[in-house]
Amino acid sequence: MLDVAIPSSADTDSLRFVPFESKIPDRETPVRLILVPVPSDSRMSSDDQTPDPPESGPPESGPPGAQPQPNPPLRARVPDHVAGGTFSTGAIVMTGPSEYIVDFLQTIGRPHKVAARVVIPHQVMPQFIEALTTNLELYRGRFGDPHTPQPQPPNPDARRPSPQEIYDDLKMPDEVLSGTYANGVMIGHGATEFGLDFLTSFFPQSAVSARVFVAAGQVPRLLESLKGAVRQLEQRRQGLPPTDPPPPAAPPTDPPPAGPTDSDG
Repeated sequence: MLDVAIPSSADTDSLRFVPFESKIPDRETPVRLILVPVPSDSRMSSDDQTPDPPESGPPESGPPGAQPQPNPPLRARVPDHVAGGTFSTGAIVMTGPSEYIVDFLQTIGRPHKVAARVVIPHQVMPQFIEALTTNLELYRGRFGDPHTPQPQPPNPDARRPSPQEIYDDLKMPDEVLSGTYANGVMIGHGATEFGLDFLTSFFPQSAVSARVFVAAGQVPRLLESLKGAVRQLEQRRQGLPPTDPPPPAAPPTDPPPAGPTDSDG
């Protein structure tokens, strides 16, 4: 509580509140402030809440020459069932009429499965790509180029599998089938992995809808798949013939068949 100097109730006539003068402490009352440090090189918190990305929109107007004020960080709650996250060894990106579907895979052992399905609106995907690109550049500045596994050479005689054949080889748990919606993302990284917190920014409380960990070496290929899906959507809107989709962001050892990045879902 802070000392508020109000000498007389007559000074509050123009205000819209009635001060509780009996609750005002005496002058020079000790005040204790608790300051919580926030690491400047981290985009994720270690407790059950994580900062929310700034809301999109035009900057607020101000006096000429004034520096733009950064948006205050919001808070996003991490539900218990999301807090542990899931590790992904690859991803398949599909394009729907109004959203992208990103299926994060686990391909260690059998059966291969979809560990998390995230549904991202078309207009949010470029922001996701930009944030992931920025974090990859920060990673390279700190740790160097991530170790990217070399993909297996393609077999020129092999037939490209259909989307149905790809998913016939993947286990899809019931709780993953409908996916989780996300209209924002927070990204952090360590020396060996990236952490992706997908957010639902709704009033009155933002929340983490999915938490996915990806090996640092898989991030460049994930970026390639995401950018390829955006390019194909732009070509479709312009009436241009689609180009060959990039390979899915899957590991080179014992991978599932190459997945599509352009299919209506």
